[in-house]
Amino acid sequence: MTKPTLGVETTTRRAGAWQATLLLAGSCMPVMGSVLITPVLPQLSEHFGDQPGTDVLVPMIVAIPALMIALFAPFAGQIVDRAGRKNLLIVAMFAYALAGTVPAWIDSLTGILISRAFVGLFEAAIMTVCTTLIVDYFHEEHRRNRYLSLQTVATTLGATLFIVIGGAVGSAGWHAPFWIYAIAIPIAVAMIFSLWEPSREDSTDRHVPTGEKSRVPWRILGLPLIVTVFGGFTFYVMIIEVSYLVAGTGVAADDTATIGLVAAIASLATAAGAFTFPRIAKTGTRVLLPLAFGLQAVGMIVVWLFSGFAGVVVGAIVAGYGSGILLPSLLTWVVSRTRFEERGRATGWWTSAFFFGQFATPLLIGAITGASGAPLPVAVGAVGITAGIVAALLAFGLRRHEAVTSTAV
Repeated sequence: MTKPTLGVETTTRRAGAWQATLLLAGSCMPVMGSVLITPVLPQLSEHFGDQPGTDVLVPMIVAIPALMIALFAPFAGQIVDRAGRKNLLIVAMFAYALAGTVPAWIDSLTGILISRAFVGLFEAAIMTVCTTLIVDYFHEEHRRNRYLSLQTVATTLGATLFIVIGGAVGSAGWHAPFWIYAIAIPIAVAMIFSLWEPSREDSTDRHVPTGEKSRVPWRILGLPLIVTVFGGFTFYVMIIEVSYLVAGTGVAADDTATIGLVAAIASLATAAGAFTFPRIAKTGTRVLLPLAFGLQAVGMIVVWLFSGFAGVVVGAIVAGYGSGILLPSLLTWVVSRTRFEERGRATGWWTSAFFFGQFATPLLIGAITGASGAPLPVAVGAVGITAGIVAALLAFGLRRHEAVTSTAV
């Protein structure tokens, strides 16, 4: 009787729905950091209105975390690959809860901005580790696709829920919503007992051969990261601008019920697109990305050409559905070809690219409307035309790119 050979299956634990639930909950923390406090921004502007630069600094309370994620996610990826996944996630979750609740008990705009920068720093680690662990735990293609699509569903629906919660709790004052960040603590405690560090000897996963140095696989990441920056931008255009588009159709700015309803419908369309992804994932990136960008293009052009209320609603639904397919498609494009020892850095760079696109969205839309003097629907239509061009380029270019990079995997 021979002894088992080194390299045979060494994994004794198999992740299930509970581990997936915790990782999806963790993935929602960066989204909560972005949208939870948006309903109380007017209160913050009024409270700090006598301070210089309030018009710029108060919106930065929302924008700074996304910028910090973009800047620091690659560093988080380095830590993930070199020091491990689980410990970084647990520390980041507790630190996120602490930094997130700081504005609940201080009354300083500068202090709030500093705490928000730290929130973004810890979000970079949380998002990078959660995504990496989803692929580590569920690296079989059908399970990976299912949970990466559910990550989009959870974060999209979570964004809508957090806006509602933030608005309801914000009626007690602008300090109140910041206490909700403490929800990360019980999630972190559950993670301590339910998650584990993946084995570097798990033969069911893909690994860098013994003796080969693990490097960031730039050859296969270059194009996906460039496309992801643009995808992060198009993904957030409708999310950020839909309320202004609805108000531009004649709906009163204080008619939050109507504006919120349209935003919720668009959010549900994004979730529906993400639910579709596992069923069409086998068609491959060369089909999915042109399809996703094409749907975004159609939706945004509809908003431009039919800029009445009905046009905005229909356009938001179509673009949102495309966005739901886009996000897991972009992520799968990157992580499906990475090996265990390089996966954290690849995921970190992808996270950085996507959130850089998010951070740039209001800046680019403002630049388009400011430079051209065009109304917002025209600017959205211009983004839609660009998305259509990108869809066409990807449809023709991905076949060649995959052929060139196939030898790098």
